Amino acid sequence: MQIRPTATFVLQILVLVSIAAISATFAQQPKRFKTIAFFTGKNDQAHISFAKEAHRFFPEAGKKMGFSYDSTSNWDNMNEAFLANYEVVIFLDTRPEKPEQRAAFEKYIKNGGAWLGFHFSAFALTPSAYPQNWDWYHNEFLGSGQYKSNTWRPTAAFLKVESKKSPATKKLPKVFKSAPNEWYRWENDLKTNPDIEILLSIDPSSFPLGTGPKQHEIWQSGYYPVAWSNRKYRMIYMNMGHNDIDYENKTNKDLSLTFENETQNEFVINALMWLGKKEK
Repeated sequence: MQIRPTATFVLQILVLVSIAAISATFAQQPKRFKTIAFFTGKNDQAHISFAKEAHRFFPEAGKKMGFSYDSTSNWDNMNEAFLANYEVVIFLDTRPEKPEQRAAFEKYIKNGGAWLGFHFSAFALTPSAYPQNWDWYHNEFLGSGQYKSNTWRPTAAFLKVESKKSPATKKLPKVFKSAPNEWYRWENDLKTNPDIEILLSIDPSSFPLGTGPKQHEIWQSGYYPVAWSNRKYRMIYMNMGHNDIDYENKTNKDLSLTFENETQNEFVINALMWLGKKEK
């Protein structure tokens, strides 16, 4: 005798199959992680503009990619108890200045915490308001040493992908056009540092880069890394993070935005997702 399954039985099977499929889907998704962005937001309108833009961009990206984004301008939160709540620390503009803040950050990093830094967070120049008085951060962690010079005004560049092995650069074209930015040159030659993996550099097709008016603000040639990682730590620094501002007419209006460039955004999110997964 042939036994026919009842409608209830078939429905139960379909429900079980659906639950299994949903479970498998969620199992394949990356685990959610928490990020905290530190910023000062007082030093330059271009950096203030970038920080405000980041506060809009990252929460929206987090909804899609599965991470949370908090921010604080209170650098006294740079302490062991506070940092323990987050998988990734982001520096949007400046760096910690107090000895106890620096000690807490260094301990966080050496214990496996992750860091994503933008533009001015790597700046150090002696003498200035931000002298190179933190050797571990500038020479070992970043590897770049002091700032040496920059292009002006903020202009887009063609960026060359130097490492296709990094998850941060996956699926990126070999060369892509960036958002406008003020590009930095550094004291140390990162190519000679075995701990540094250069991810992006200025492609020669960008030259001349900058518009001046001073001639030294226009780069005609050379090798300039703009994003890199340190193999000893979970970190990525990227030089992007300086919007073009209408200083000439004293309106302080945004003339460009960093997160309006889709390919560059893909690089930023790739970097953040890699750091959040706690993968070396």
